Amino acid sequence: MSNIPQFTHLHLHTEYSLLDGANKIKVLAKKVKEMGMTSVAMTDHGNMFGAIDFYNAMNAVGVKPIIGMEAYIHNADEIDDKSTRQRFHLCLYAKNEVGYKNLMYLTSQAYMHGFYYYPRINKKLLRERSEGLVCSAACLQGEISWHLNTNSERNLKNGAKGYERAKEIALEYHDIFGDDFYLEIMRHGIPDQHFIDDPILRIAKETGIKVVATNDTHYSEQKDAEAHEAFMCIAMNKLFDDPNRLRHSVHEFYLKTPEQMAQLYFDIPEAIHATQEIADKCNLTIKLGDPTPPNFKFTRDKAEVHSLVLPEPDIEYSLENDKILFIDECWRGLDKRLLIVDEKKHQEYKDRLQVEIDIINNMKFPGYMLIVWDFVIVAKEMDIPVGPGRGSAAGSLVAFSLEITDIDPMPYGLLFERFLNPERISMPDIDMDFCQARRGEIIDYVVQKYGRANVAQIITFGKLLAKGVIRDVARVLDMPYSKADAMAKLIPDELGINLVDSYKKEPKIKELCDSDPQAQRVWTLALALEGLNRNAGTHAAGVVISNEPLWNKTPLFKPSGLDTLATQ
Repeated sequence: MSNIPQFTHLHLHTEYSLLDGANKIKVLAKKVKEMGMTSVAMTDHGNMFGAIDFYNAMNAVGVKPIIGMEAYIHNADEIDDKSTRQRFHLCLYAKNEVGYKNLMYLTSQAYMHGFYYYPRINKKLLRERSEGLVCSAACLQGEISWHLNTNSERNLKNGAKGYERAKEIALEYHDIFGDDFYLEIMRHGIPDQHFIDDPILRIAKETGIKVVATNDTHYSEQKDAEAHEAFMCIAMNKLFDDPNRLRHSVHEFYLKTPEQMAQLYFDIPEAIHATQEIADKCNLTIKLGDPTPPNFKFTRDKAEVHSLVLPEPDIEYSLENDKILFIDECWRGLDKRLLIVDEKKHQEYKDRLQVEIDIINNMKFPGYMLIVWDFVIVAKEMDIPVGPGRGSAAGSLVAFSLEITDIDPMPYGLLFERFLNPERISMPDIDMDFCQARRGEIIDYVVQKYGRANVAQIITFGKLLAKGVIRDVARVLDMPYSKADAMAKLIPDELGINLVDSYKKEPKIKELCDSDPQAQRVWTLALALEGLNRNAGTHAAGVVISNEPLWNKTPLFKPSGLDTLATQ
């Protein structure tokens, strides 16, 4: 065991490679740890959807997470070029915070400006944002491997130029990344991979570029290969037994042990050592759990209206400026509200307001309150119906004074501490209800005011849940609709029910599986796929607003067919 070199999987697709990656992150973390590996990378297709889940899950089991992405890249001068659908694969890994920010920027630009069937970047952008990144040449669809693979008639038809061109491209990437660029070699038993094996090693010898050994990992265990094929059929809307569908010719895309990888590359042990060299280069720490309190972009403009003197008049985003405007608007608002309150109670209101103002300012949230105040006032000016307020914000006299809510908390004894508690630091949470038909107008206003790259909705993921996964798998296995429907209806109508619990609670499921081999096959594959992500969408109302372009804090995603952005 001691003679087995350390190995790190660097080409791995999690469940966030939608309808392709079948590695469930928590299961993956446990398995990587059990195999004795100390680090592992994620390289999902064109996105960083799973970065934080992956980072937390690996850290929880004491495995170093390497945040990466398998990017799609084209050679046109402009990122939005649509003259060809061609794109090549390229693996990128964040060495540090600079690299992580560049990775977030690249995937954001790919969705915002480079999307053409796939989220694509170009080499010009890659060169500008290469700092802090390690790069490997990816799979058969990587540009170097693609040119080397003249064994493929399709490649030749589309312009593959062979060894010399592949070598030129390798040197081009080396020029961009220096010694942080690696040739990538894979051995899954695919003939095309065998064809380019020696040429890759020859390029390495002639250029001095190191070779790294990878296994294109899409699922955790070899026995999951059939379930992964079904997963791809769901994505492509194909039947499992369709002879013309895209299929893997081998079942080697699973999480292999260091021993298995060492045996595969016994002739080039340096390619195994290179995985650990890359892992040692990548030491990213992501700061989590410390949200940045927002500032109000238009404090200086609003302050001019009432001739307020600001302590930092030359600074656009300033907490101290926000405090001055916030205090002024709160007292002006309370004066209006007190017009219909018994004068004997005015001092009680003023004392309560002062306490709330002090807490909000001390917790650095005046900017947050001003942002909400601004778009609520605008909504009312636009005659968009606004709800009176609900949830913990209804206990805030500040919210009532600013006309964010229309509920006076004083007569009802509503507690401000449910909204903000200085002993429990957390972001304030104001649930706003706008007319559903015109909610988009408010989002448009916020985008126009703060900038398109500074505002995004929140991504959500549809999952293959109990009944849905039964129907999806039954469809690709060509089970008659009536049978599939009847099988899905055996799942109890309980919120959050899963297949394992369903099997225990409903005896008819076992009876069906025991008597019908097709139903048993559907059940087995559905069990393997349950819980995986199916598609990306957006939260109905959640919106993130930032002082700076959001790609500095979170990667951005552009939902298909929509003109909005969402956080990844």
